[in-house]
Amino acid sequence: MKINKEGYIIISVTGIICLAIWFLVYFFIKGWEAYLWFMAGFLLIFWFFVAAFFREPRRVQIHDADGLVFSPCDGRVVVTEVVTDDEYLKEEMLQVSIFMSITNVHMNWMPVGGEVEYTKHHHGRFLVAWHPKSSTENERTTTVVRLKDGRKVLIRQIAGLIARRIVNYMKVGKSVEQNSVLGFIKFGSRVDILIPKDSELFVEIGDPVIGSQTPIARISNIHKEN
Repeated sequence: MKINKEGYIIISVTGIICLAIWFLVYFFIKGWEAYLWFMAGFLLIFWFFVAAFFREPRRVQIHDADGLVFSPCDGRVVVTEVVTDDEYLKEEMLQVSIFMSITNVHMNWMPVGGEVEYTKHHHGRFLVAWHPKSSTENERTTTVVRLKDGRKVLIRQIAGLIARRIVNYMKVGKSVEQNSVLGFIKFGSRVDILIPKDSELFVEIGDPVIGSQTPIARISNIHKEN
């Protein structure tokens, strides 16, 4: 299993803490062998769980799929609605929100290819990720990509109740391929994607999706720039 680089420090520190706890338990309750074996098993399982959270799956990368928008993360669809983006686009867009549980892979991928036009990190609250206000009040990072035809797609990485750090690799002016790595959100969280409102939607609320593999929509009326 490959581990994402964002997890190296956390996994190492967790391992050291688990070892320290076991040695303290061993020192204070010598002779209670059954309890010591239980603690060793519990701490080992906990450490493996933390390591597994940062797993980086190997997946076939699909690039330049004509008009298709892929899921930016693993999880389950919790919102499909038309909203008005007040941060950057200033227009009505079709929003698809995907909730990532603590057991999901937490890497994020670019749902479309193009040029990064805008990116900004917002400090905020840590409401549960499925809360309606989490899109505008939680800690979040916004990325806007301009497609080849000039239309724009907004991706918003949102921290949840447990997540406290969002990693985003995008920079303004950077050309990105579809399904390349966008970033990482540590522990439970959510990703919103805002696409042109006339797009053809392929998913419904409650549908499970796989990041970089599941098409969630097709942008309609693709046209080339003059």
